[in-house]
Amino acid sequence: MAEHSRAEGVDLVTGLVGAEVVVAGNGTAGRSAAAYLQSAGARVTVVDSAFAAPSVHDGMRRSGVDEALADAELWRNARLLVVSPGFAPGHPLVAAAGAAGVPVWGEVELAWWVDRSGATGPPRTWTIITGTNGKTTTTAMLEAVVAAAGRTVAACGNYGTPVLDVLCREPRVDVLCVEASSFQLHWAPSLHPDAGVVLNVAEDHLDWHGGMVGYSAAKAGALRGRVAVVGGDDPVAARLPVGRDARRVVFTLGAPGPGELGVADGMLVDWAFSDRREVVDAARIHPAGPSGRADALAAVALALAIGIPVAAIAAGLSSFAPAGHRGETVARAAAGAGRRVEFVDDSKATNPHAAAAAIAARRRVVLVAGGLLKGASVDGLVTDASPRLAGVVAIGRDRDQIVRAIARHAPEVPTVTVFTGDDGRVSADKRVPTRDFASAESPADRANAVAVMAEAVRQAWEIAQADDSVDAVLLAPAAASLDMFDSYAARGDAFAAAAVALAGEPR
Repeated sequence: MAEHSRAEGVDLVTGLVGAEVVVAGNGTAGRSAAAYLQSAGARVTVVDSAFAAPSVHDGMRRSGVDEALADAELWRNARLLVVSPGFAPGHPLVAAAGAAGVPVWGEVELAWWVDRSGATGPPRTWTIITGTNGKTTTTAMLEAVVAAAGRTVAACGNYGTPVLDVLCREPRVDVLCVEASSFQLHWAPSLHPDAGVVLNVAEDHLDWHGGMVGYSAAKAGALRGRVAVVGGDDPVAARLPVGRDARRVVFTLGAPGPGELGVADGMLVDWAFSDRREVVDAARIHPAGPSGRADALAAVALALAIGIPVAAIAAGLSSFAPAGHRGETVARAAAGAGRRVEFVDDSKATNPHAAAAAIAARRRVVLVAGGLLKGASVDGLVTDASPRLAGVVAIGRDRDQIVRAIARHAPEVPTVTVFTGDDGRVSADKRVPTRDFASAESPADRANAVAVMAEAVRQAWEIAQADDSVDAVLLAPAAASLDMFDSYAARGDAFAAAAVALAGEPR
């Protein structure tokens, strides 16, 4: 993807009246892009595999993918293809646009040029937050901090609200906290934010990007602006290239040096934008633990980069409460001898890196994990986390990969798989796994998802009761949820319901 010059980008978005634009994808991002383009006077064709036949709806043409690919006139007249994040670089629609010489933008790239053109008022302050783990929490922290300073702000992008929708919002929003996925950054090569951060980089979405090189390069797109913030404790993020004119700032969980933010004497400390000053007590940061403090340091760096006062940063972080499914204690249960075990919902831990952070925040856990691993390996997770694992309950389509990794690297860890058997009943397999372990196929797991989760929680609780060192039953799946649930939130809700039913004591 080539970056566009300011003249090219602005000319395109200011010349949309009567222009033919193709929007690929009818999800949240696609609908937002299509609505804006239509309001700007473009002739919009929305292409989605869900459309059974070409039609016109709300003044926009709709087409299936195959029909659009066969429509030579469409590509001959198209001025722009706007792709939703799920469309990979090798998708046939992208190839068709390339063959026709049609520029390909993501919806964030479109929003960038709409903002730069002045079509929705003076350009905003842009911050970009990305990383394999922690970007949603960091985005929400930054939003809270900016709001505490009295500036109008909105979290958007991958966070839920498309950037274009925020640009068109009344009253006007001046500061954009844009959570950006690797997909969105790949399709937004022109972004030059006022400040951007890459929190960390670990294996995720390798199938989409074709490997770690492409994935890391996409993440580095957040670092092309005025201030480029990187997680110094992460070996990949720390080495990412920054923009030619960018100021590089590092955050670390250790004591900071010049040009860094870090933790010293129990305080978050800034030595990048000042001569070493304390910002806020680390004990006031939620979620607690290393990952919460790292996210807070990243938010502090971005806030200071755009001129937010330290007092507002301290106030915003001290009052911040994380959203659900991100390390939330949903129930507690007595396990004998005065010991209580917490049931912790970190369903948002949708990759191994995030799961590792969730495990590291506890003393010793029984882990409920599994789902869609998206090409990521769990070997490193198992190796690093094994001292904290009292047991693992594996669920979901890729549960066997987790079990085999335990057999290779931590065979002493008790392991249970929970699945739907051929008879439609939910079953638990407690056999000691081998390297060649393979459980039954379970095509009905999605239909039985709630029952599978309830049995997984019950099995995890049995292990927790038998081990006096366990302080938590932890849902940190290390995988996406869509093999069984409609979303990570639905998965977390099922875990919480099962935990409360079993423990009889909500948090």
